[in-house]
Amino acid sequence: MMVVISTQYMENYGTPTQSYWKYKGGSDYKVINVPANLTPYQVLEQVRDQIEYKSSHAEEYILDCIERPDDWLSGFEQSQLEYDGAILCPEPTINYEEIVNV
Repeated sequence: MMVVISTQYMENYGTPTQSYWKYKGGSDYKVINVPANLTPYQVLEQVRDQIEYKSSHAEEYILDCIERPDDWLSGFEQSQLEYDGAILCPEPTINYEEIVNV
């Protein structure tokens, strides 16, 4: 099973004292090799620290998570296949088996 975690990325075009935040897209993090007995939200809590961050210059935060089949491709990856014939810039991937063994 795969869990897909969608994020929002923002950049501060202002200063630390006078912020001007702009939304700059986001990613669909793929958490692969997830045991079937876990819910997407249980997985999200285990990987949250590897995804979310915030500084005075940039921030990425989680919007949602959902279970997907192991062969799922994001819209971004699908468009690369369609127009380039290959996925040259894959979505970020986290192997669940590696985080539980750490």
